[in-house]
Amino acid sequence: MADLGGRRQRAFIGSFTAAGGPGIVAAAVDPADGALTVLSSVNGVPDPSYLALSAAGDTLYAVSETTDGAVAAYRVTGDAPEPTGPPVPVGGSGPTHLSVFDGHVLTANYGSGSVTAVPLRPDGTLARVASGVLRHTGSGPHTRRQQGPHAHQVQPDPSGRWAVSVDLGTDSVRVCALRDGSPVVHGEHALRPGSGPRHLAFHPGGEYAYVVNELTPTVTACRWDASDGSLKPLAETAVLPGAPAGDAYPSGLVVSPDGRFVWTATRGEDVLSVFAVEGGGEALRLVGTVPCAGHWPRAIAVDGTGGFLYVANERSGDVTWFTLDPATGLPRRGGSIAVPAASCVILG
Repeated sequence: MADLGGRRQRAFIGSFTAAGGPGIVAAAVDPADGALTVLSSVNGVPDPSYLALSAAGDTLYAVSETTDGAVAAYRVTGDAPEPTGPPVPVGGSGPTHLSVFDGHVLTANYGSGSVTAVPLRPDGTLARVASGVLRHTGSGPHTRRQQGPHAHQVQPDPSGRWAVSVDLGTDSVRVCALRDGSPVVHGEHALRPGSGPRHLAFHPGGEYAYVVNELTPTVTACRWDASDGSLKPLAETAVLPGAPAGDAYPSGLVVSPDGRFVWTATRGEDVLSVFAVEGGGEALRLVGTVPCAGHWPRAIAVDGTGGFLYVANERSGDVTWFTLDPATGLPRRGGSIAVPAASCVILG
């Protein structure tokens, strides 16, 4: 078993309890073949659909993707996540993503179109949020999905100076900083109207970012400048080799640790797409697609070696691992574990 400063490498899987999910599942990772073995599960909050680890890897944070919206923290020094206290309300509805930034947990609240900053105590536990909610404004041309803002993801940039929030409803990425514990907008950067940006991932070189678009099956390559917190869209690349039969619903997006490949998942087609990164990061070329080995791939993750890819298939209720070809980036199925209503998988 891999050792990370005395810890075994583990995977943590979120799920929708309202659809029969077990809550949060912890699994051991075999470094030889990427295989997962379930260690434990905890059903501490409803619908812990997305998870994030602290920098030290000893605390796990989970959203509760409910109308009221909350975040919870767990110690993960052993094989079973242990709650550190009651969930903390985020002052927004339907949080779909979270990350750790500047002494806070940030949540992207899809239902209310907002970003919340929940302060952390020195021991990594959650403090009660008093203020710290940034409400997005705007809309888009998609009459059903873009009547208002829908923050779908928020994460730090590689420099640690900025937090970026991706909004499906306003076709934009907001670059934010914290001021007195509250997120404030430094700049808002428009993507193509109607594209519906969902998730963003940075190239490890720190100069480029890639945005997967949910309403059109594309990825937008962008130039990122951390010195002034600016994002400039460069080009869109289709995630599929042909037109989809219906709505495609792209979802997850990850970049290889060496920056050579990008992978996306598309729920409506049940496929993973592989892109070669070209021009030092500024361009993507579709290499091909492979079946996701399940139904409705909601989220994906790549391990730190770049050797294995993990897929949370929500509707088939499993997490599947793939071995990645180092020359082409193409995934080859290894195996799977059953996790009903799986919504995300992270490694640490």
